[in-house]
Amino acid sequence: MEELGFFGAAIVLLLFGILVWRGAIVAMNSRSRLGCLMATGIVTMIAVQVIINVGVVTNTIPNTRIPLPFSSYGGTSIAVMMAAVGLLLNISRYQRTPKYKKGGQRPPPQI
Repeated sequence: MEELGFFGAAIVLLLFGILVWRGAIVAMNSRSRLGCLMATGIVTMIAVQVIINVGVVTNTIPNTRIPLPFSSYGGTSIAVMMAAVGLLLNISRYQRTPKYKKGGQRPPPQI
């Protein structure tokens, strides 16, 4: 990560931001309250870990030894993050269908 410099760090933070943004959309469009709460918890867990890790790297907070999701060394952290994103993807699979206005855009045909 340090070989890529500022540009690489900015890209990584942008990708985490996109992941959190898309997770929030999944939470808002969830069919059930359980799915909404699970998606919100997963997104919050990832966002807090990224914020704390960035704070530690920039020396604004003391070292907490919380790894950066998906890139830090440690099998348990990576396994938990992959399982959490798998749950998030499953929640996104069962989202509310958009409502179509009468005379407006029609839904795609069922195959």
